[in-house]
Amino acid sequence: MSSFLRWAAAVLAAALLLTGITTTESGVPTVETEATGITSAASEMPAVETEVAGITDPGNLVLGISAEGLLALGYEYGDLLAVTVNGCEMEMPLCSNYSDVDSRQLVCRADPDISEEEDLVFLAINMGDLATTLGIAKKAEIEESPGFRWDYQVETPVPVTLSMKEEGGYEAEFLLHRLTRSNSRGDYSSLTDSEYANFRNVATTGMGTGALYRSSSPLDPALNRNAEADRALHSAGIRTVVNLADIEEDLDDYPDYSSTHYSRLDIIAVKLPADYTDDSFPAGLAEGFRFMASHEGPYLIHCKEGKDRTGFACAVLECLMGASAEEAVADYMITYLNFYGVAPGTKQYDAIRRGIIEKTLSAIFGVDDLYKADLSACAKQTLRGIGLTEDEITALKQRLALAYPASAD
Repeated sequence: MSSFLRWAAAVLAAALLLTGITTTESGVPTVETEATGITSAASEMPAVETEVAGITDPGNLVLGISAEGLLALGYEYGDLLAVTVNGCEMEMPLCSNYSDVDSRQLVCRADPDISEEEDLVFLAINMGDLATTLGIAKKAEIEESPGFRWDYQVETPVPVTLSMKEEGGYEAEFLLHRLTRSNSRGDYSSLTDSEYANFRNVATTGMGTGALYRSSSPLDPALNRNAEADRALHSAGIRTVVNLADIEEDLDDYPDYSSTHYSRLDIIAVKLPADYTDDSFPAGLAEGFRFMASHEGPYLIHCKEGKDRTGFACAVLECLMGASAEEAVADYMITYLNFYGVAPGTKQYDAIRRGIIEKTLSAIFGVDDLYKADLSACAKQTLRGIGLTEDEITALKQRLALAYPASAD
């Protein structure tokens, strides 16, 4: 495995908590999880031994313990649980809704407030079928109500054990799924047009004046921010754009594309996937950075929201140019203020800061303490890992160090 893919796997494990289910050679289901690289003190939380009490129509496992009972033991939403079902070990976040995790992800759902009848604990794959995936049971259609029957394929009762894997290990992701964003300009009356578009200059240590900007999409009308972003990039005098959301063939398909200021710029569209382990991710990122190194600034990096792919790319460049961890983290978190009103000092802000950007950068750079590491050296090594040469890295740094006076020409 290449150095980049090793790094990418660590990023996913630390920041996204992705879990995959496979089978052994004997056909017995197992669950593979990437190690997060983060350990916590052994929890005093008692383990819970129970069993599968039933299976719902979608294939969710109903446990023989109430949601109220589980929460009364001290388990909280956002905790990461170690779950064993019939000898199969998994990691699952404890949540109150199936939608608190992404589609196809594992979740332990417990919500005593839904109804007295549903004051139960469920193990599930969001938008999936856990019972079939684990080989616990096979579903058969029947004429009698409720129209289906689950035939167990293993010895019953099916034993289940729940224990604490990491207190608060999913807290940031849990809070992220609870955030809501409006696409109505009127709901953001306290923000400037540039802030509403999540458009801003990246002015961290080492960056040249007006050299690098980041934004939501100046093209995609889905967020209702494209017009504001296009006006902002014009005012900033942007000359070169790295588009991480589209491919070049799709640009002309956006409404009134030819009339935008954006269309008159030097643009590379590389469409990075959301999955950092995708084979196209390192090549696309390197292509975008090479384009910057061979074209004039000021530069704009954007994806759709200007949050994840853009946030990652900008954080690496900030660190390369000499930004401190405090600066890189603060810049990343501005997006959550612009989109969701998540302000510094709040529980949501601290959880996202710790659980997303700090954890991600630590995993990317392979460091235990982000605030004590030589981030410039770490970023340079990351760029080497995705294929940039020393000359390309030097050229990129020289471009980003220049001062670019804003122009509205």
